[in-house]
Amino acid sequence: MNKKIVVTAAILAAITIAIGAFGAHGLKKLVDASSLASFETGVRYQMYHALALFVIGLTPSISEILKRRIFWLFIGGIVLFSGSIYILSLQEVLLFSVKWSAFATPLGGLSFIIGWVWLAIGVFKSN
Repeated sequence: MNKKIVVTAAILAAITIAIGAFGAHGLKKLVDASSLASFETGVRYQMYHALALFVIGLTPSISEILKRRIFWLFIGGIVLFSGSIYILSLQEVLLFSVKWSAFATPLGGLSFIIGWVWLAIGVFKSN
């Protein structure tokens, strides 16, 4: 699991940099400042959680079960939170409505929160 977490975290960080570059260079010509700021929030949270996964994957004192739970919660949070923000930020240029994706943002945020709480509890209970 550790190798899977670290490799996934590195890939997510690389994807985050590519998405951030797209937002900084290509997206600002297509959407308004508010949408661009929202997009940047999605990028920031994706990178925070990619880096957190990297550290979790390299920390031997965290149990494998806890690592697996946090891994999937953070992946779910990235997909739901950051992914929905990316989609909503692009609404101006898309030919169809994506307002349906707004329900995913708070679910992704909740997934992040639960992951962090489980991490805190797991570290607190560890020797």
